[in-house]
Amino acid sequence: MSEELNYVDWFRHSSPYINAHRGKTFVILIPGEALECDHFSSIIHDLALLDSLGIRLVLVQGARPQIDKALAQKNAVSVFEDGYRITPQEQLLDIIQASAAVRVQLEAQLSMGLSNTPMAGARLKVCSGNYVIARPLGVVNGIDHGHSGEVRRIDSDAIFRLLEDDNMVLLPHLGFSPTGEVFNLKAEDVAVQAAIQLKADKLIIYSEEEGVFDLEGALYSELVAHDAEIILQNNTLPHFTQVALEACVAAVRQHVPRAHMISYNENGALLRELFTREGAGTMIDEDSYEQLRPAHIDDVGGMMALLAPLEEKGVLVRRSRELLENEIDRFIVIERDGAIVACAALYPFEQENAGELACLAVSPDYRGLNRGERLLKGIEQAAKQQNLSTLFLLTTRTAHWFIERGFSETSITTLPAKKQALYNYQRNSKIFVKTIR
Repeated sequence: MSEELNYVDWFRHSSPYINAHRGKTFVILIPGEALECDHFSSIIHDLALLDSLGIRLVLVQGARPQIDKALAQKNAVSVFEDGYRITPQEQLLDIIQASAAVRVQLEAQLSMGLSNTPMAGARLKVCSGNYVIARPLGVVNGIDHGHSGEVRRIDSDAIFRLLEDDNMVLLPHLGFSPTGEVFNLKAEDVAVQAAIQLKADKLIIYSEEEGVFDLEGALYSELVAHDAEIILQNNTLPHFTQVALEACVAAVRQHVPRAHMISYNENGALLRELFTREGAGTMIDEDSYEQLRPAHIDDVGGMMALLAPLEEKGVLVRRSRELLENEIDRFIVIERDGAIVACAALYPFEQENAGELACLAVSPDYRGLNRGERLLKGIEQAAKQQNLSTLFLLTTRTAHWFIERGFSETSITTLPAKKQALYNYQRNSKIFVKTIR
């Protein structure tokens, strides 16, 4: 019974995401490695579910391991240069055949409709064709790349017509030129250009890893493009994670609203990333005008101006400049065009393995664009990095906002002893707690 209630609770909490995603266009990169993982059939089922929920899907297929095997059977060796597989004329046919086999496998899996399976009654329509127009890479640094190419353009008009007719579109990593030639492309490049030229709402990349991890091994649930670029410059990521992150940054820098990295090795990662608050991978956002970052001493003036109206209304406890300066390392802020538009703080209670979320505030001029969500995720990320297992807060006016984001009401007796001793009974704040996974 408890499992059934958990399912019902999850389904209810997923409804805002279902409504938000309906009618949106997602470009999803499925590398060849994903077809060989243990959860590939589940990935297919999840794609069918997205289609049934009214999400318009453009799938981009890779075929690296399949091409490697095909060439190895011919005792041929691939040469890579700057991330591109050099494609000589004598290897082109084997590469085309390996890619075609992957496409047929994907189309066959997406055509399943057996009873007693998640695909029952799906009736998916999958279309593929010459929608990727390519040109040769040519000679780069003195090296002739043969039939390796780059995306010239995506036939977005044709793809839009297919999507409007409730088709799922499948794009191979092969491109075609107006002169009738075939070019071997990087699947990541095809996915990025498809997302940009289709003005997709999301680019989603399946990769080996769950996403990007910090130096302590904690997963970044969200990164702004600027921070992602710093990580890329350090060049400490596994190769395919590096490639996937580069693609995500390239997409959001060209105005794709969100890009996501998830693992094909994790069963249900796509559904968790799209339909739960916690997600399952790393999401990359654009940051051209604002950034989420740790607060520093120069921010105190802006923070006081932000907090003062809320303190006047009694929503927040008053904090002096001296107190803010002394506790500045507890705060994170969102800065936009040099102004502090939001902030929040984390106070750890290490003995109880808990942390207090405090002073979460967003300027009235900047509400309604998920900045509160970004602050909460930033605090949760910081709590995980400090190995805290629970997050609690005291509030008088914003209980429902926190309930909607996974917090539940609790009693004063559950607070750390030091916090209990400081509880203001006259203020009579409600107490909420959330487990940090």
